[in-house]
Amino acid sequence: MTRAVRRRYRFEVAVAAAALIAAIVTAVSPEWIEATFGVDPDGGSGALETAIVIVLALTAVVSAWLARRERRRAAIST
Repeated sequence: MTRAVRRRYRFEVAVAAAALIAAIVTAVSPEWIEATFGVDPDGGSGALETAIVIVLALTAVVSAWLARRERRRAAIST
């Protein structure tokens, strides 16, 4: 694996991990958004928190898939 490939792979893994952790934290305790920013943009319906969880989960899945693809590409070229 070249240096650029390793850097890209590590970045994609880090993004996937961070997005997954943020999605889990938001799913478990969605009130952190209101507590941190002091606003309730969705009027207490929970729609914003649900959207954030979905976006973060999709980000984690896509980043993990890109990391996997990058690692396979590096293994094939070696």
